[in-house]
Amino acid sequence: MAEVLKLSKLEAERSNRNETPTASNQRLITEMAGDDTDHGCCGIFLLGISMFFIIMFFPITIWACIKVVQEYERAVIFRLGRLAKGGAKGPGIFFIIPCTDEYRKVDLRTVSFDVPPQEILTKDSVTISVDAVVYYRVQDATMSIANVENADGATRLLAQTTLRNMLGTKSLSEVLTDREYISAGMQNTLDEATDPWGIKVERVEIKDVRLPVQLQRAMAAEAEAAREARAKVIAAEGEMNASRKLKEAADVMSESPNAMQLRYLQTLTSISAEKNSTIIFPLPIDMINTALKK
Repeated sequence: MAEVLKLSKLEAERSNRNETPTASNQRLITEMAGDDTDHGCCGIFLLGISMFFIIMFFPITIWACIKVVQEYERAVIFRLGRLAKGGAKGPGIFFIIPCTDEYRKVDLRTVSFDVPPQEILTKDSVTISVDAVVYYRVQDATMSIANVENADGATRLLAQTTLRNMLGTKSLSEVLTDREYISAGMQNTLDEATDPWGIKVERVEIKDVRLPVQLQRAMAAEAEAAREARAKVIAAEGEMNASRKLKEAADVMSESPNAMQLRYLQTLTSISAEKNSTIIFPLPIDMINTALKK
């Protein structure tokens, strides 16, 4: 009851000082674990008995008192059920009192896990299956042990619900085109929610978006029709430009009879080069034109 009243008093003081949740949680852990070492008469008696046996059976008992944690680990010590003074220990060697101390190791390395595929109904009523990957690490070992029972499991469940809630407000086109924006939004939401647990979410990536087969066929047909339409428009524009150029060439050649004759001879040359055939034309063009004029 005294602990509950103490926590309520601390929360009231935080609200009066307008502290942020992160600072408040850190201060709560510090005030609960740091300076308050009053274990009561029974606790002091047990500590005294433990110290007596440690001294009496020294140096055999020293092996039960010395513990080692790696560079990437921290040890959170509970002494008679309360957080020991000084916060998390490590890396390296630290000491515990047998029978009264209990410690838990916390890994500070970055951990990644896959969010299972989630069936999500988008804003435009399309059912899609989306999976993602989340990268996080423990930022505060004490808070990850004292504030949540299973930090890893809680983060996994929160990532699934956050993915559903985030994509449920987006349309299909936004899900397919704005993956980076959605990933950044998920990261900020998860990081804010897991901050009281001492968890830092470093990165969130959407791996795959799977659409129904019928929708895939409809989108493929739509894309094919759009490509055909663009091809027809491009062909029509090409024909229009070619006709304009032909008209300009005809106007230039009509102004110069010699150009028309050269073009005629060039055409005959190209025809004779393509096929081995004999071409007979009765009279030169100049003689025909002279006769027509007379």
